[in-house]
Amino acid sequence: MRKILLSLSIVLWVTSSFAQTKPLTDLTVEEIMQSQSKFVGTPPSRVSWSKDSKTIFFNWNPEDSGNATTYKIGKNGGTPEKADDRNEGWPSSYVFNDNESKIVFVKGGDVYTMDIKSKAETQITSTNARESNARFHTNDVITFVSENNLFSVNTKTGLISQLTNFNIESNDGQTARRNSNQNSGNREQDSWLRKDQLETSSILKDQRNRPRNQNRFRNFSNQQQSANSRRGSVKLPNVRNLRLSPDGKYVSFSVYYAPEKGAKNTIVPNYVTQSGYTTDIRARTKVGGEQGHSKIGIYNIADDEHYMLDTEKLPGISDLPDYVKDYPDREVEAKPRLVSANTILWSKDGQYTVVHFASHDNKDRWIMRLLPDSGDLIEVDRQRDEAWIAGPGIGSEFGSGTFGFLPDNKTIYFQSEKSGYSHLYLHDFSNGVQTQLTSGNFEVYGPSLSKDGSKWYFTANMKHPGIRHFYSMPVKGGKVTQITTEDGNNQVTLSPDEKTLAVLHSYIDRPNELFVQANKPGAKRTQLTESLQDGFKQYDWYQPEIVTFTAEDGATVHARLYKPENPNGAGVIFVHGAGYLQNVHYWWSTYQREYMFNNMLRAQGYTVLDIDYRASSGYGRDWRTGIYRHMGGKDLSDQIDGAKYLREEHGIESDRIGMYGGSYGGFITLFAMFQHPDVISAGAALRSVTDWAHYNHGYTSNILNTPVEDPIAYKRSSPIYFADGLEGDLLIAHGMVDTNVHFQDVVRLAQKLIELGKDDWEMALYPVESHGFQTPSSWTDEYKRIYKLFQNTIGKK
Repeated sequence: MRKILLSLSIVLWVTSSFAQTKPLTDLTVEEIMQSQSKFVGTPPSRVSWSKDSKTIFFNWNPEDSGNATTYKIGKNGGTPEKADDRNEGWPSSYVFNDNESKIVFVKGGDVYTMDIKSKAETQITSTNARESNARFHTNDVITFVSENNLFSVNTKTGLISQLTNFNIESNDGQTARRNSNQNSGNREQDSWLRKDQLETSSILKDQRNRPRNQNRFRNFSNQQQSANSRRGSVKLPNVRNLRLSPDGKYVSFSVYYAPEKGAKNTIVPNYVTQSGYTTDIRARTKVGGEQGHSKIGIYNIADDEHYMLDTEKLPGISDLPDYVKDYPDREVEAKPRLVSANTILWSKDGQYTVVHFASHDNKDRWIMRLLPDSGDLIEVDRQRDEAWIAGPGIGSEFGSGTFGFLPDNKTIYFQSEKSGYSHLYLHDFSNGVQTQLTSGNFEVYGPSLSKDGSKWYFTANMKHPGIRHFYSMPVKGGKVTQITTEDGNNQVTLSPDEKTLAVLHSYIDRPNELFVQANKPGAKRTQLTESLQDGFKQYDWYQPEIVTFTAEDGATVHARLYKPENPNGAGVIFVHGAGYLQNVHYWWSTYQREYMFNNMLRAQGYTVLDIDYRASSGYGRDWRTGIYRHMGGKDLSDQIDGAKYLREEHGIESDRIGMYGGSYGGFITLFAMFQHPDVISAGAALRSVTDWAHYNHGYTSNILNTPVEDPIAYKRSSPIYFADGLEGDLLIAHGMVDTNVHFQDVVRLAQKLIELGKDDWEMALYPVESHGFQTPSSWTDEYKRIYKLFQNTIGKK
């Protein structure tokens, strides 16, 4: 009887085990595109530690019960519990004094301090104004901002001193600019856009040439000119970031100067509304519009005088970019460029002051030493890039990136791509020596100093471009020690006592889970959460191979390969979005729906390739800037070389290769369909940029400069100019309330295809969706259409 029961138990266990796993051939689009929290699960996020380093807080939603909420768990494990307050009764934002015996914070618009041991709070101010930016200047003196001026208070005597007396100018001019926004803007840019519209549509050109419409256009131009003449032109600075120098002699501050002419915003119509009326969503400006900028000033308290840092003193401030050589007939004056000063740092002892500057043409980043008594600037580091300044931890016009003083008060640290990869550097002011701390063909992410200032902690992809581990290194450089052990991605939050790591870890086929381990190399880790839902766990998900192939210019290209057990002879190339993003890695993809969809395609016999093409992140400066002045150049040729790899290495039939992707991936799909119809037979272009002159400024001007300054770059980078090359089957899908890549982009392309008499294309429109779809029904409809496209074209033998 015991043998019979044992045999029965084994049979039941085996049956149960097999019942839990379904073949991927059963996977459907409806399953993949349903609520991700319901099908896959909600991984933990926003990890933080308790002040005593014993408890870990994180956001989680294991039961798919609405939005993620705060949970807590002890570092030794146990069952996660919901937490009412991850701040443990402390304010959400505060600053310690030097010996960390007190904190200062703002509550209800007033300044308070709290004693760490007793938790006793002391109210420092009680005013009708709202105080902000409270910090300790010394252990007894606190500074804070009130009504755009800096004040100090001596906590021993109670004496409050006003250190500045800035009067903010009226913003009537700004209001006028906002009110006239639809008729204002950069005239040269608007003129360029009008000509561009006529070039991309013969219908508009015909309308433009009709006398009736000429009069209407002339009247509109007159109205625009009249409106422009009424706009306010006074610059309206906003004083911010006030900070008292350590010696108490100076106050540093920044001022933002709005564009003089204003920038014309776009409008996105919203058709599906509760009122039943179409409403307008005020959206972003287009690339080339005039931009605001920031300056930094120094106020001398004793002399009651101030000055603004003179950016015309920056070395190379009038250097012309190389691309002007492509315009020999254009006279380009070498004059000081527009620059933003965005960060100023004072050493704690007040001996050194450094400022971070960035040019608005994206070609230069300066770190300069400031002599505050004279305003003189001395070069510390200049990074010049004829493409554009960027990379992990590297500052731009919007921020300084990795940038600070070491505890010795004479050495600053920063990141630079001067070696070809983003690495960590030091500059010692006492001897002028600059030292590169990390080196190699890898990138450094998020470096931070240990509490005692003796070592660095950072994440890097040293082992492989697609593997990130957590490392430590002596503060002045030396041996780099790997602390985490499991390949994939390790996002580490260090405990306050620096003895324990809370690690969000994921792998190719597994989303993030929370782990804990000692802060020791090779320490054993313990899993604290289990987030996967039953729907996801019932499938044995495929781990795509990480492969490489050689591009036409000899470069090594990384890709994910989904290789089917029973290939049908057809191939699909998935193109990730964002341009500067990495998707060929050993961790869970942010494109989780596409990962699952690629699994489904593979199960149906398709060989799928997912490429980290030129401009993807994780591969250094040259890869990042490989698309400068030519989107649709090497980023596209990498896809075509990938198709060649599929044909030559995996037996894919030359006329049975399809492509799909969203945003930048949609843009590449369009270009592939228009320029390489002999290679890509069918394509699905989702939320695609069709003309870069209509995208935003911050992203596009980095890569293509501006349409007025560099029209060559825009013309050769925009698919709408190459639409005549369409021969295969094209699906265009777009959200109608997309405030990022506007619906207007594909409307203009549709008109172009109509005028060209193209046949084998269709559009799928999603009235309630923006750039990132929100509703499962829209996701499902879109991907059912993609699947149907492939099945009816390349899927047919």
